[in-house]
Amino acid sequence: MGAALLPAAGASASVEAPSAFSDFASAYAADSFGAPEEAARRYAAALALSPDNPVLAAAAFRQAFTIGDKALAVRAARALQASGKLAPDGRLVLFGDAVGRSDWKTATLQLDQLRKDPVFSHLTPMLDAWVRVGSKKGDPLAPIAALTDNPFAAGYASEHRPFLLLAKGRTREGLAALTALQEARPLPARMAIAAAGQLARQGQKAEALALLEGQAPALVAARARLQSGKRLRAGMATAPEGISELLLRLAADASAAEAPEFALTLSRTATFLAPGNAAPWLITAELLAAQSRYPAALAALRHVPSEDALFADTADLRLRILSSSGERDAAITEARALVAAQPRSVQGWTRLADLLSAGKAHGEASEAYGKALDLVRGGARAAQPEWTLWLLRGGALTQAGQWAEGKAALQQAQKLAPDRAVVLNYLGYSQLERRENLAEAERLIREASKLQPDDPSITDSLGWAHYVRGDYPKAVELLERAARGQPADAAINEHLGDAYYSAGRRFEARYAWQAALTYAEGDAAARLQAKIDTGLKPSLAAP
Repeated sequence: MGAALLPAAGASASVEAPSAFSDFASAYAADSFGAPEEAARRYAAALALSPDNPVLAAAAFRQAFTIGDKALAVRAARALQASGKLAPDGRLVLFGDAVGRSDWKTATLQLDQLRKDPVFSHLTPMLDAWVRVGSKKGDPLAPIAALTDNPFAAGYASEHRPFLLLAKGRTREGLAALTALQEARPLPARMAIAAAGQLARQGQKAEALALLEGQAPALVAARARLQSGKRLRAGMATAPEGISELLLRLAADASAAEAPEFALTLSRTATFLAPGNAAPWLITAELLAAQSRYPAALAALRHVPSEDALFADTADLRLRILSSSGERDAAITEARALVAAQPRSVQGWTRLADLLSAGKAHGEASEAYGKALDLVRGGARAAQPEWTLWLLRGGALTQAGQWAEGKAALQQAQKLAPDRAVVLNYLGYSQLERRENLAEAERLIREASKLQPDDPSITDSLGWAHYVRGDYPKAVELLERAARGQPADAAINEHLGDAYYSAGRRFEARYAWQAALTYAEGDAAARLQAKIDTGLKPSLAAP
C-alpha cells in the first residue's frame, strides 16, 4: 500500500512522497487507536500533498464521514472525481455541495451523472424537483408527475409533493396533499414538524397545530412552541432542506437493508445540506451509535439546541448512548439534572427511572416511575399509555423486594389494560415465582399465551406454571418449544433443565443447565453450576 500512496512522478515527488506516506500512516494509526479527529487531520494533510492519489482520497473521504467534516469530504470527492474513481455516494456529496452553494449549473451536471447510476436513478426525479425549487427554473412537480409506474420512487414522491407545493407558495394545494398523506399513513414526527413550521410561516397556524396531534415528546414540544408564538426551527422549504430529508429517508432504508456505511454517508450528507435541522443529526447519531462509535455519536447530538422541538428525543438518545458506552452513572447524573430543570416532564422522570432500573437501583426507579404517574394522573400528557408506567413501577417495586406494593401496581396495570399479554404474563409469573395463587397465576399466563401464542417468554411462563403444579410432561413439552424459539435465554434453559431432571431425564437436564450457564450471570450462574455438579435440590430450584 505504501507504494500505491506515492504521488505521481515529477519534480517534487521525492520531497512529497515521504511526508504524504507519513501522514497517511499516522492517520491510519490514529483511526485504529480511536482518535478519528486526528486521523481526519492527517488524512487531510496527506491529501494536500498527494491530491491525485485515489487510495488516499478514498480513505480521507470515509474518515470525513466518520467525524462529519464536510470540507474534507468535498475535497476528497473532487480528488476522486479527477482521478476517475468517484463512487455514486461521492457524486452525491458533490451534488449536495453545489446545491448548498446555489451553484445550479454544477448541481445539474452532477444530477445528470447520478441519473446513470442504478443506486440513485430512482431518486433523481425528486432531486430534480428540489433543484427546480432552488433555481426557480421549471415546474418542480413535473419530474415526479410520471412516477406512477415505479412504486418505490412513487412512495418517496408522495411524501415530497406536499412540501414542494408549499415551497412554491401553493398553500391550499399543499395542505390538501398533506391531509391526504396523513390519512394514508402518519408522517414521521420530524416531517410533521417541518410541515407545521411551513404552514405557520404561511399564516396557517390552526392547520399547523392540527398536524402536531399526538403524544410523542417532539410533537408535544412543537405544539407548545407554536401555541406560545414561537417559530419551529425545522423546515423543508428550501432545496437543501428538501434534499436533506430525502437522503434521511433513504438512509433509513439503507440501514434496514443492513448497509450501515452507505446509510451513514447519506445521513452525513443530509447534515451538510441542512445543518440547522435537528433530524439529520439525530439519525446520524443513531447510525454511529449502532456501530459503537459513541464519541462521534455524542458529538453529532451537540448540534441540536435545547430550544428545538426534537431536543427531548436528542436527550433520550444521548442518555442511551452514554449508558450503552458504559457511562451509566454519567447518564443518571444527566437524567437527574434534566428532571430538576423540568420537574413536570413525564418523559424526564420515565427516562430517569429506566436508567435507574437498568442500574439495578430498583427502589429509586420505582419512586421515579411514581413521579411520572403522579404527573399523568394530574393531567400531564405522556408518550406512552398509563398502564405501561404502572407495569414498570410494579416491576421496579417487585425487584426492590416490595412485593405487596409491586403486586398492587401490576394489578392496576391489568385493570387499565386487561388484554395486554405482557401485563398478564408479568403479573402471573411474579406470583408463580413466589408460589402463591398458583391457579390464578396459571390462568393469567394462559390468557397471555392465547394472545401471543408464539412468544417464547410467555410459553416459558406457561411451561413453568405446569412444572410448579407438578405436571412435568406438559412442562417439558412447553419449555422445549420456548427454548427452540429463544435458545440463548438463560432462564428458559434453566427451567427446561429443572423440568427434565424432575421428569427423570438427568443427562438432558445437565445439557440444558450447561446451555443456560453460557448466558447466566451472578447468583443464577452459581445456582446452575451447583445443579450441574450435584443435581437438582429444593434449595437450587429456579425461581
